[in-house]
Amino acid sequence: MRISWITEAPTPATVQYGTSPGKYEFSADGTTSSYSYLTYDSGEIHDTVIGPLKPNSLYYYRCGVDSTREFSFKTPPAQFPVKFAVVGDLGQTGWTQSTLRHIAESNYDMLLLPGDLSYADLNQPLWDSFGRLVEPLASQRPWMVTQGNHEIEKIPLIHSEPFTAYNARWRMPFEQSGSGSNLFYSFDVAGVHVIMLGSYTDFDPNSAQFKWLVADLRKIDRNKTPWTVVLIHAPWYNSNTAHQGEKESIDMKASMEGLLYRARVDVVFAGHVHAYERFTRVYNGKTDNCGPVHITIGDGGNREGLASKYINPKPNISIFREASFGHGQLAVVNATHALWTWHRNDDDAAVSSDSVWLRSLSSDTACKVKT
Repeated sequence: MRISWITEAPTPATVQYGTSPGKYEFSADGTTSSYSYLTYDSGEIHDTVIGPLKPNSLYYYRCGVDSTREFSFKTPPAQFPVKFAVVGDLGQTGWTQSTLRHIAESNYDMLLLPGDLSYADLNQPLWDSFGRLVEPLASQRPWMVTQGNHEIEKIPLIHSEPFTAYNARWRMPFEQSGSGSNLFYSFDVAGVHVIMLGSYTDFDPNSAQFKWLVADLRKIDRNKTPWTVVLIHAPWYNSNTAHQGEKESIDMKASMEGLLYRARVDVVFAGHVHAYERFTRVYNGKTDNCGPVHITIGDGGNREGLASKYINPKPNISIFREASFGHGQLAVVNATHALWTWHRNDDDAAVSSDSVWLRSLSSDTACKVKT
């Protein structure tokens, strides 16, 4: 597990941890970095990897030396069942706070976020306030994220390096999956192979991301990970009037959809559109029982509000769509079945507004992986 935290003053990048409150049998040291953006200088960004850890276990930890604040987290299980909370386009509004309250009540094992985190949009102190906002949850469970357009923060001639704050603050385990970039990577958890793709870095067939994806899909062992889930930011399927015709959707789909289809990816989660939409299993614009289910879950609560207008009539491949803030839960029960539920903020957390049982394509004899 990687522990990341930020301090104003220099302090050792040391994490002390153990399995009982106040008792830290183990200690690990990491690295410290910082970044500058225009007139803003970040605090000390500490990154420390701890372990090995036991699965499905509670650990107590403190960051730095002689810190009085104690945190705790639970490691994910090593085998099914496993539950993911899924939410995109979070921001930091009252709607965001409602979303986080609902997620906190869901007893999830890991959070997956398909881009657009803080909505700092060049105003760097908003990255700090976002960190404080999500700390109660992100300190207790692993949060795995990919980037959205609001993470780019590039200013021509003035600050030409994109993703400066995102890469410095939200370092993901990309090296472990053979990726050369924090903008795309993969990992295994409890029988699920999760692939995080970058909608805002190169994705054409000559790109590093494309070549990495080909190699990563080839490595999947369906006996070990019967489920494969992909996250992008800009959706490849979308019947909302918002964000139509963008190259990050159209060109990335044209480049990579065939790869995911042939690898029998089960689900593709996207954000960007501030609404919820679930498609049937689909490939090349048509219903295909061996294609992934595409789900847009960009309704986390950002300040831009909801995308409330849809294209009518509703396409046949779109099963459920609604412009409400909320989050999703993917409960993978075993190697063959998973329950997807979407939860509106307006409803009690225990009530799902949309739900569907999914069967893994690895268990469908009609959907053999194509090489």
